Formats: sequence, structure tokens, C-alpha cells
Amino acid sequence: MKYVVTGGAGFIGSNLVDYLIDKDNEIHIIDNFLSGKIQNCHPNAIIHELDIADEKNLDAIRNIFIDANTIFHCAAIARVQPSIQNPLHYEKNNTLGVINSLKAAVDSKVKRFIYSASSSAYGPTEKLPSIESDPVNPISPYAAQKYYGEVVCKMFSEVYGLETVSLRYFNVYGEKQNLGGAYATVVGIFLDQLQHDKPLTINGDGKQKRDFTYVGDVVKANILASTSKKVGRGEVINIGSGTNISINEVANMIGDKFEFKKALKEPFANLASIEKAKELLNWEPTVDLGSWIKEFQLIDGINI
Repeated sequence: MKYVVTGGAGFIGSNLVDYLIDKDNEIHIIDNFLSGKIQNCHPNAIIHELDIADEKNLDAIRNIFIDANTIFHCAAIARVQPSIQNPLHYEKNNTLGVINSLKAAVDSKVKRFIYSASSSAYGPTEKLPSIESDPVNPISPYAAQKYYGEVVCKMFSEVYGLETVSLRYFNVYGEKQNLGGAYATVVGIFLDQLQHDKPLTINGDGKQKRDFTYVGDVVKANILASTSKKVGRGEVINIGSGTNISINEVANMIGDKFEFKKALKEPFANLASIEKAKELLNWEPTVDLGSWIKEFQLIDGINI
């Protein structure tokens, strides 16, 4: 079977590519390598270095999409805080990229389009866990852009008949995550600081809570979303662990030296309701953060 993964050189996309190739599928990666890494790419993947946000590339994208069963749209410039600092850069890549990919999918008669959405769309809320029908309140350019992608996916299902599903990820961690730089998540940053014998930097008091989701579980959600007969009409589905822990708890799992810095503008807590994922995808998380950190330490020889 032929599949295309946009952003297939990135963290989530490359893990998805690895899984699909291990199942003997023909996999095409489209990536501009702005944040993706060539070393993330499976040697058996067919790589197209292309900017999907540039309308001039639409014909090339259409040609790559021809005969593909499903498009997994993982391409995006991730992270909330950098998007606040550089909103125009994020806008071009995160909004034009999805609309161009959807148009190419329709033109190439692709059956299904799976969109990597973000729990950041919920924004600050006192009502937890968040369910998919809750009002959205994006408070960053990145959050607003990712929510826009959900809206246009549903519109393409209704207007053009393209089967779409949007998966709202909650704080993904795991193999191939960035361990440093603007696109790193808190787990990656902590592990990088530990490896370099630096104190773990905590923004604010560290009491803010997050729902952390293992990338392997995210991959499984994508696969199930591509095959389930219960979806394909623009559904939005939370993909999280269904539990949350504080940043202080994460820090204590990893290190014992801490440095507290100024609080960031961010929601105090997030937590996914995963009932819809269970019902429509028959999906449940299988790996918890604490177990993965211990396994990571063994593999990488880190003593904590």
C-alpha cells in the first residue's frame, strides 16, 4: 500500500514512517527539512524535499499523492512559545501547508487525510478533562493555526467528499524527539540538560500539569484513524494519556538539580478525555511517561 507522510522527517512523522515501512508499505516523505532531520528518515522511504506551503509546488505534490491510500499530514512548525515570537513564519507554514495538501489530496483522488492537530486549541480552561465538544480558546499563533487546520479538514469532507480525521495530540514525547533548540518539548529539554550536567529549568513554580502522550501510541492512533469505518467526516479526536502530572513531577523523574525561571503565558493544566478515541478508533494509550523515562535511561546509559 502507498502512503504519504508530510513532515516525515520530523519527530512524530518519522516514527509513523518507521511503523508503516516495517509493515512493507511504500512510503513517501515530503519535508522541507526546516525542522525535520534527514537522519530521522528510514532508509527505505522515498524522500521528496519540497515546501508544501508554496503554491508553486502543487503539481509536484499532486503527483506524489497519486495512488496513495492515505495522507498523514504531520508537517508543521511546532511549539507555542516560538510562534508568539515569530507569528508570520508560523502562519505561512502551518496554514498554507495544510490547505495545499488538502487540495492536492482531492485532485489526486486520495481516499483519506489524517491531520495532526493540537490540544493547544483548547487554551486555558478550568474544565478538565477536555472533551472534543468543548469551546476552543487558542492563545498563541500556533494554537490558532492548528485549530484552523481542523476547520478546513472538516470543510473539505463536507464540500469535496475527502475523508478527513483530525487527531488532537497532548504533549507528545518519545524516540526522535528534539532534545534542544526552539522546537524541543519539556521532556526533551530536561533530558538534554541532564546529559550535559545542567540544572533542569522550570518555568514558573512547576505546579502546572500536562497530559503526556507516548509517540508510539500516537502512531497507533494514526493507523487506526486511517482504517476505522467509524470516522472520515472531519471528526476531531483527542489523543492523550488520560492522566496528567506536574512539571515538577517530571523534573523529579529525570534529575535532582533545578533552576526556576519566569513563568510563561500558557494554560495551567491540560488533560484529555479519551472516550471518543476509544469509541471511534478502539484506541487506548499503552505507555506511561515514568516507565518510558526509565527505559530511556537504560538505553542511553544515563544514571539518575
